[in-house]
Amino acid sequence: MLSDMETDKSTVHSPRAALILGALLVVLLQRFLSFGPLVLYPFTLFGTWVHEVGHGVTAILCGGKFDHLDIYLDASGIAYSMVVKGWRSGVVAAGGLLAPPLVGATLLLLGRRMPRALLFGLSVAILLSLLLWVRTLVGWVTMSGLMLLIASLARFGSDGVRLFFVQLLGLLLAMDFVARIDYLFVQSGEAGGRMRQSDVAGVASALGGPYWFWGGLIVAVSAVALMIGLVSVLRSPSTTRPQREV
Repeated sequence: MLSDMETDKSTVHSPRAALILGALLVVLLQRFLSFGPLVLYPFTLFGTWVHEVGHGVTAILCGGKFDHLDIYLDASGIAYSMVVKGWRSGVVAAGGLLAPPLVGATLLLLGRRMPRALLFGLSVAILLSLLLWVRTLVGWVTMSGLMLLIASLARFGSDGVRLFFVQLLGLLLAMDFVARIDYLFVQSGEAGGRMRQSDVAGVASALGGPYWFWGGLIVAVSAVALMIGLVSVLRSPSTTRPQREV
């Protein structure tokens, strides 16, 4: 009996390959290309958006109110929320710092299983934030453009493109604490053209202890979230199409 193996002509998609390609792209743009920061600028603002929405959603979960958020050209942002003072204000301050790595790790963990649903979910979340909370023109223009890109990829992109983009966003968010690590060890920072109390100083003021301790703790938690996300992808089996025997 004669038989041969015919490989299905469908595209073979590998979560590992998508992750490696995304990581190489990020490093290339950040370190070796002069125009890299400009290309990454919308995604830097995306990280700012996740950070500020993290503050606001944490405020809501703590029984307060999320009023609005501002995003500025220098990629800084401010979330305006009302929450009962005390330990809750410290949790709200920490919520913004932890939001990017936690959301990033979630995208890496679930990206292989449901990239399309994740992209649609992100686009809906951005739309709701634009309608409810975003107030600055910079925020509206950049986040509207990113929302349209994400929604278009969710609707029209191939499985491989969706996987790559989900993991790219996950990497950028999960590594956000590395890009902004200086902010985690200062008492104040500039936002909207004014010097304001940093988030770690806000946590220390509400919960006690030195601001650098909370900065170090948030770095540790963020690093663990990043590692969990990376390991989940690297340990996942590559997705291949079954072969056909004739």
